Amino acid sequence: MEQTLGIGHFLAHADGVGRFLLAVLLAMSLASWYLIIGKALWNWRMARRSRAFLAAFREATDLGQAEHCVRQHGTDEPFCRLAQHGLAAMRQYRARSDQRLLESVSAETFLDRALQRAIEHDTTRLEYGQTALASVASSAPFVGLFGTVWGIYHALLAIGMTGQASLDKVAGPVGEALIMTALGLAVAIPAVLAYNAIARRNRLLLAALDGFAHELFTFMSTGTRPSAAQVVPASRTQPRPAAEAA
Repeated sequence: MEQTLGIGHFLAHADGVGRFLLAVLLAMSLASWYLIIGKALWNWRMARRSRAFLAAFREATDLGQAEHCVRQHGTDEPFCRLAQHGLAAMRQYRARSDQRLLESVSAETFLDRALQRAIEHDTTRLEYGQTALASVASSAPFVGLFGTVWGIYHALLAIGMTGQASLDKVAGPVGEALIMTALGLAVAIPAVLAYNAIARRNRLLLAALDGFAHELFTFMSTGTRPSAAQVVPASRTQPRPAAEAA
């Protein structure tokens, strides 16, 4: 009897509710690993493209060269998208007419708002999938615990019907029921670790975007680049309003 107990025996004798909970945990695991792998690949590609764009963009000496750099690299990464929004805002402001509401704000204010909107849009893009990972991380242990409670309930019912309550008759079925808790934790732990890693990566990237927004603001509003002492390193940049760069 003891040799037949285990994961295989538990899966073979699980009822409808147990199989449903196993399917839920499997779906959660597949979804979380899809997001984990997809996010990792996307972050790796984006980091490589961002480094290439920033190296080329910082070689530009005027807005014409900056626009050429943006067109050359495209907008598939956040730094280039931010530069594109800033350049588009400057073109839109210069093309304003006397009847438009743009006359009521300065060029610096208009550029500042455009950069802030661009960062907000990228924040939304970066947060894609985090809600799903958080949901899996918080709910998977409870799904496994429910499966364990359900398994113990049926095991105790079966033991009660047979009238045999010795240790070997109780420990085996109850131990099998604990498999559901272990599966729930196995699904939740990678999701928790991935969520924390992605959240930290997003915070660093948004801080770097904020620092680049200050650099863009100075470059586009004055036509000159800030000195090396004025540019805050991306790894140490803290979020602050872009208007402060004025």
